[in-house]
Amino acid sequence: MLDEHDHRALGQRLDLFHLQEEAPGMVFWHPRGLMLYRLLEDHVRQRMREEGYREVRTPQLCSQPLWEQSGHWENFRQNMFCMPEGDRHLALKPVSCPGHIQLVQRMAPSHRDLPLRLGEFGLVHRSEPSGALHGLFRLRQFTQDDGHIFCAAEQVEAEVVRFVRSLKAFYAGFGFDDVQVAFSNRPAMRAGNDALWDQAEAWLQSAAKQAGLQYEDQPGEGAFYGPKLEFVLKDRLGRAWQCGTIQLDLVLPERFDLHYVGASGERLRPVMLHRALFGSLERFIGVLLEHHGGALPAWLAPEQVVVASVGAGAAAYAESLAARLRLAGCRARADVRDESLSKKVLGSHEDGVPFLAVVGGREVESKGVRLRQRDGSQRDLPWDDAVAWLSAACQPAVAG
Repeated sequence: MLDEHDHRALGQRLDLFHLQEEAPGMVFWHPRGLMLYRLLEDHVRQRMREEGYREVRTPQLCSQPLWEQSGHWENFRQNMFCMPEGDRHLALKPVSCPGHIQLVQRMAPSHRDLPLRLGEFGLVHRSEPSGALHGLFRLRQFTQDDGHIFCAAEQVEAEVVRFVRSLKAFYAGFGFDDVQVAFSNRPAMRAGNDALWDQAEAWLQSAAKQAGLQYEDQPGEGAFYGPKLEFVLKDRLGRAWQCGTIQLDLVLPERFDLHYVGASGERLRPVMLHRALFGSLERFIGVLLEHHGGALPAWLAPEQVVVASVGAGAAAYAESLAARLRLAGCRARADVRDESLSKKVLGSHEDGVPFLAVVGGREVESKGVRLRQRDGSQRDLPWDDAVAWLSAACQPAVAG
């Protein structure tokens, strides 16, 4: 029996998603859950546009030589889903990095194109042991908000600083005010020589200091291709969740002989930065649900307003108000069932709806609305004021 605060139980109660044995480690998203999923995507997509990223999409299935060149075949093969094709193998992508490198090679950038920023909501697959699977926290299929920056050496530190300086406000918009940072350096099993790692670690540490970050060292916890800064969120129970990351990579550009054309026509090697805000969208949703106990911030609630009619004569008024709220940008519906108000209040609470607009004969006559919030507080407002207040209350409180 799941604890009521477990994200899997919350997912069932809020009708967001389910998991079943026929698809181990993969999620069946319900309409309400997919709405939440899309809201997270849209939030990151808006940020990508503001920061000059170009969204791309890369193939799910790539052949063995690509993974050999990237180093994943040697360093990550045990976590990849592979299938034979003649004398070689194909593999479902566990990451999007090699695909983005292929795109940059085709773009053949010059120094004028840098920094070149690519972003993808990359659906990835990893062969996790069945005993390690745990709800949305550990899956075999999930989506990364994957971004890669290809830049000149002299642009590296500015790009890292640019990324990390706005993260605090970004996470605060989801209700996470305690963000810690860890620096992970070279692991024992890695690609690239010590000179590359010395340079990568020095650049990343310098950028972290420029950004004013205080971090804890995590010796040996870097990716096989480079060191990384990891951003760890503390939830309301004091648990730590590693979510965002930025990684400095001098290895993959070398392995793929990636280059750009310099100001004098020379071939120069770019630096590659790997960055993510959520890490895994699915995992972040699980963290969000448990952090908020299912009572998501209004801007993230799949349904933001339920307009509940009291008495048969108020049904048309409730439908009109719900339609007006939708035009104002709220996710609203009318509850005009022939049920008591107490049942409608309970239903909206169970569904995690932050605002209930109650309309009965008195509200129809006065062209007003009685607003009820999660904490039980109530107030009466005229129609237009209620629409304006709800429209504002349903927007993100903090811009990421």
